[in-house]
Amino acid sequence: MPTPSVNDLTSKKCLPCEGGVPAISPEHAVEYLHATPRWNLDDEGKAIYRKINCKHFVNAMRLLNQVADIAESEQHHPDLHLTGYRNVRIELTTHAIGGLSENDFILAAKIDQIVA
Repeated sequence: MPTPSVNDLTSKKCLPCEGGVPAISPEHAVEYLHATPRWNLDDEGKAIYRKINCKHFVNAMRLLNQVADIAESEQHHPDLHLTGYRNVRIELTTHAIGGLSENDFILAAKIDQIVA
């Protein structure tokens, strides 16, 4: 499979996942990370995450709300963390399959579009 581009990912819509499909392997996930280079693969290869340091609490909350809007429109929901009043961590995984799916990278690419 050719490495997807960021445009490939942002042009797609997340598809419902009820399980029954294999998770993306860590090796294949690395290919997707070429299109989403601000994201990192977790140690188990089952999730990706991005850390963002916002200047102020209000900016962090605005970002979290924007991510929530995108996630809701895609029906693919990340784990969102806010610590130290301005440090945001976004984690993506496909819970139904216990690992990564293309949906995680689609959402990551769309989140990257809103983060300056």
